[in-house]
Amino acid sequence: MYYMLFYDYVDEYLERREAYRDAHLAGAKQALQRGELKMAGAFTERPYSAALIFNVEDVSVVERFVEDDPYVKNGLVTKWTIRPWNVVIGG
Repeated sequence: MYYMLFYDYVDEYLERREAYRDAHLAGAKQALQRGELKMAGAFTERPYSAALIFNVEDVSVVERFVEDDPYVKNGLVTKWTIRPWNVVIGG
């Protein structure tokens, strides 16, 4: 099952992310290596936000990613949403 994880970031995201960016990217790369995360990236215009695409058996894998993410733990993410995604073409 595919899931899309959406993050909304604080306004000062660019100024605050440096302290946590390496750990955030390391967690994403580990999820990619495990085959859970398929694609991720930030939107390039304000408001700052991001989308991450997971292909996993259970949504709890995505929830665990969120709980462990330094961006979430340190208040850079103001809101996050996980949505099941029915892929019709591709994948």
